[in-house]
Amino acid sequence: MQAKASLTKSRWLSIVLTLLPGFAYAQDAGAWDGDAIARLQAEMKSGAITSRELVRVFLARIDAIDKHGPALNSVIEVNPDALAIATQLDAERARSGPRGPLHGIPVLLKDNIDTADQMLTTAGSLALVNSRPAQDAFLVKKLREAGAVILGKTNLSEWANFRSTHSTSGWSARGGLTRNPYAVDRNSCGSSSGSGAAIAAYLAVAAVGSETDGSIVCPSGINGIVGIKPTVGLISRGGMIPISASQDTAGPMALSVADAVALLNAMAAPDPKDPASSVATRPAPIDYSQFLKKDGLRGVRVGVVRGLGGFDARVDKVFDQAVEAMRAQGAEIVDKVELKTYDKLSDDELNVLKYEFKDGLNKYLATRNDASKTLADLIAFNEKEPRELEHFGQEIFIDTEAKGPLTTPEYLKISARAKRGAGRDGIDAALKAAKVDVLVAPTVGLAWKTDLVNGDHYTGGNASQAAAVAGYPHITVPAGFVQGLPVGVSFIGTAWSEGKLIQYAYAYEQATKARRPPKL
Repeated sequence: MQAKASLTKSRWLSIVLTLLPGFAYAQDAGAWDGDAIARLQAEMKSGAITSRELVRVFLARIDAIDKHGPALNSVIEVNPDALAIATQLDAERARSGPRGPLHGIPVLLKDNIDTADQMLTTAGSLALVNSRPAQDAFLVKKLREAGAVILGKTNLSEWANFRSTHSTSGWSARGGLTRNPYAVDRNSCGSSSGSGAAIAAYLAVAAVGSETDGSIVCPSGINGIVGIKPTVGLISRGGMIPISASQDTAGPMALSVADAVALLNAMAAPDPKDPASSVATRPAPIDYSQFLKKDGLRGVRVGVVRGLGGFDARVDKVFDQAVEAMRAQGAEIVDKVELKTYDKLSDDELNVLKYEFKDGLNKYLATRNDASKTLADLIAFNEKEPRELEHFGQEIFIDTEAKGPLTTPEYLKISARAKRGAGRDGIDAALKAAKVDVLVAPTVGLAWKTDLVNGDHYTGGNASQAAAVAGYPHITVPAGFVQGLPVGVSFIGTAWSEGKLIQYAYAYEQATKARRPPKL
């Protein structure tokens, strides 16, 4: 089905931008559109616009906003095949109808997710620019099968922010610095910085990020979008450049809960080649859109974790308003719930990540041709390449290289202790002791000013760690603003509780409609 040929570029922009949730706030502070994917599908079905035209619009926006104008630098590479893919999907729609909700929808991928096409997969490192993956990541195969158009790759904190203790989030040697669309001198958080900034700036309909600890929820919270960090194993890690076998996961980042769920549905499939994805405890695949209930907070016992706030009175005020909004929707508020072990996880977590990073990265690099084959090779490469160490070092790489195999007694001990402290004795114990269905907290502090000399200086918030170490799900939703900077609220639960968290997050989102677009 073809749209009218007379549509001009400005008309395409007008159509698309009025369909994207929250964009109308640029002109009308009382409007909130919501659910871009469903709206765009309706427009493609009617023939008002095609997937090819959508791709052209977003490519034009990437050029105008990301590469020029405010120069957000969130997209590291666009897919040279995107227009051709969209054209094919338009023809398929005309012949046999759409494959599903993602048919023809432009989606961005973080540059640590393999694609076997003309794009690179580098984790932002110059060491991998001459190497290409042999095949698509499992989740990419699922997105393509669902009819998504892979529009490009997003910039990230190099090696997913696991190279230096003094790094600057959003910077990579290959991609440069990603800027926050709400204030370009502020940080976009990491490591999925490009995915967060790009979606906040309407450079695609949705994106895929990845998280080891905070790398989906922090850039989502700081860039004012929705991020879903699922239970480890719900989405396959096959074909993702790894840090941690026990904590890594991909996840959707979008303008609304419904849009994030559309991506989650496409990606959440068991992969026999990923041990975490094929475990016996994994639930059967379901359609998570069934949990999009506007009354989803009614009768729900919500546990407020005050210990994860208190770092900024302004953020606390926004969070308090979020809690009261949940109460107004019929939730029973339990204030305050104690997460007893959250401040005892850091040392064990870092050591576990070092052991697992060396093991997983060396295995991954062995699958790549014409590239460094080991972590030791990467260390040597960085020492010879001035751009790699231009702003910060690689002390985490060096410390990690000294670690032994995953059979080392120290690793086995601290890995079990960390998992127990975050899960059974942490989140699960808090839910049980307070008899609550979900834990809520501020997601992270306000976006800080980027400082390439001294590195990141976080402004507070540690909501991500317990869920990350336990491998449990975590959803962040826009809650409000402090001096124009977004604040997110987090919903955290036990393993495989994505459905319930989606229900609570969606009900809160629909009641508050707190998101506003950046004033680009």
